[in-house]
Amino acid sequence: MATDSIVELTEANFQTEVVGSSTPVLVDFWAPWCGPCKMIAPVLDELAGEYLGRIKIGKVNVDDNQNLAAQYRISGIPALLIFKGGELVQQMAGARSKRDLKAALDQVAG
Repeated sequence: MATDSIVELTEANFQTEVVGSSTPVLVDFWAPWCGPCKMIAPVLDELAGEYLGRIKIGKVNVDDNQNLAAQYRISGIPALLIFKGGELVQQMAGARSKRDLKAALDQVAG
Protein backbone atom coordinates (compact mmCIF):
# COMPACT_ATOMS: atom_id res chain seq x y z
CA MET A 1 0.00 0.00 0.00
CA ALA A 2 1.28 3.40 -0.90
CA THR A 3 -0.33 5.35 1.92
CA ASP A 4 -1.33 4.82 5.51
CA SER A 5 -4.78 6.18 4.70
CA ILE A 6 -5.75 3.10 2.68
CA VAL A 7 -6.88 0.14 4.77
CA GLU A 8 -5.96 -3.40 3.79
CA LEU A 9 -9.21 -5.32 4.01
CA THR A 10 -9.43 -9.05 4.63
CA GLU A 11 -12.14 -11.55 5.41
CA ALA A 12 -11.15 -11.12 9.07
CA ASN A 13 -11.64 -7.32 9.30
CA PHE A 14 -14.19 -6.59 6.53
CA GLN A 15 -17.21 -6.68 8.85
CA THR A 16 -15.64 -4.21 11.28
CA GLU A 17 -13.89 -1.91 8.79
CA VAL A 18 -16.62 -1.75 6.14
CA VAL A 19 -20.02 -2.96 7.32
CA GLY A 20 -19.54 -1.46 10.79
CA SER A 21 -17.94 1.78 9.60
CA SER A 22 -19.56 5.06 10.63
CA THR A 23 -18.17 6.70 7.46
CA PRO A 24 -18.77 5.62 3.86
CA VAL A 25 -16.20 3.16 2.49
CA LEU A 26 -14.86 2.75 -1.05
CA VAL A 27 -13.64 -0.83 -1.44
CA ASP A 28 -11.24 -1.67 -4.26
CA PHE A 29 -11.23 -5.36 -5.20
CA TRP A 30 -7.85 -5.87 -6.90
CA ALA A 31 -4.96 -8.27 -7.50
CA PRO A 32 -1.19 -7.72 -7.83
CA TRP A 33 -1.19 -9.10 -11.40
CA CYS A 34 -3.98 -6.78 -12.63
CA GLY A 35 -2.72 -3.98 -14.89
CA PRO A 36 -5.79 -1.70 -14.62
CA CYS A 37 -5.69 -2.17 -10.83
CA LYS A 38 -2.16 -0.76 -10.79
CA MET A 39 -3.30 2.15 -12.97
CA ILE A 40 -5.97 3.31 -10.53
CA ALA A 41 -3.90 2.77 -7.36
CA PRO A 42 -2.33 6.29 -7.46
CA VAL A 43 -5.78 7.82 -7.98
CA LEU A 44 -7.10 5.97 -4.93
CA ASP A 45 -4.10 7.20 -2.93
CA GLU A 46 -4.92 10.80 -3.91
CA LEU A 47 -8.59 10.36 -3.07
CA ALA A 48 -7.74 8.81 0.31
CA GLY A 49 -5.90 12.03 1.18
CA GLU A 50 -8.57 14.34 -0.23
CA TYR A 51 -11.43 12.59 1.57
CA LEU A 52 -9.54 11.84 4.79
CA GLY A 53 -11.98 11.72 7.69
CA ARG A 54 -15.02 11.71 5.39
CA ILE A 55 -14.57 8.48 3.41
CA LYS A 56 -12.52 5.41 4.15
CA ILE A 57 -10.75 3.67 1.27
CA GLY A 58 -9.83 0.02 1.51
CA LYS A 59 -8.39 -2.63 -0.76
CA VAL A 60 -9.27 -6.32 -0.95
CA ASN A 61 -6.76 -8.61 -2.64
CA VAL A 62 -9.06 -11.07 -4.43
CA ASP A 63 -6.36 -13.74 -4.57
CA ASP A 64 -6.09 -13.76 -0.77
CA ASN A 65 -9.78 -13.15 0.00
CA GLN A 66 -11.71 -15.27 -2.49
CA ASN A 67 -14.72 -15.67 -0.20
CA LEU A 68 -15.25 -11.89 -0.07
CA ALA A 69 -14.93 -11.65 -3.85
CA ALA A 70 -17.51 -14.42 -4.21
CA GLN A 71 -19.83 -12.86 -1.63
CA TYR A 72 -19.97 -9.60 -3.62
CA ARG A 73 -20.05 -11.42 -6.98
CA ILE A 74 -16.83 -9.87 -8.23
CA SER A 75 -16.36 -11.21 -11.75
CA GLY A 76 -13.79 -8.71 -13.02
CA ILE A 77 -11.25 -6.43 -11.42
CA PRO A 78 -10.75 -3.72 -10.55
CA ALA A 79 -14.18 -3.61 -8.99
CA LEU A 80 -15.00 -0.59 -6.85
CA LEU A 81 -17.82 -0.86 -4.32
CA ILE A 82 -19.12 1.97 -2.17
CA PHE A 83 -20.73 1.17 1.18
CA LYS A 84 -22.66 3.62 3.32
CA GLY A 85 -24.17 2.66 6.66
CA GLY A 86 -23.03 -0.90 6.08
CA GLU A 87 -25.02 -1.20 2.84
CA LEU A 88 -23.65 -1.54 -0.68
CA VAL A 89 -24.86 1.61 -2.46
CA GLN A 90 -22.82 1.64 -5.66
CA GLN A 91 -20.69 -0.74 -7.70
CA MET A 92 -18.34 0.14 -10.56
CA ALA A 93 -16.34 -2.25 -12.72
CA GLY A 94 -13.05 -1.44 -14.42
CA ALA A 95 -10.63 1.43 -14.06
CA ARG A 96 -12.40 4.76 -13.62
CA SER A 97 -11.18 8.32 -13.94
CA LYS A 98 -10.56 10.39 -10.85
CA ARG A 99 -13.44 12.64 -11.90
CA ASP A 100 -15.84 9.67 -12.06
CA LEU A 101 -14.71 8.43 -8.67
CA LYS A 102 -14.99 11.87 -7.08
CA ALA A 103 -18.54 12.22 -8.41
CA ALA A 104 -19.49 8.87 -6.88
CA LEU A 105 -17.80 9.69 -3.56
CA ASP A 106 -19.36 13.16 -3.37
CA GLN A 107 -22.81 11.51 -3.46
CA VAL A 108 -22.09 9.64 -0.23
CA ALA A 109 -19.56 11.92 1.50
CA GLY A 110 -22.15 14.19 3.06
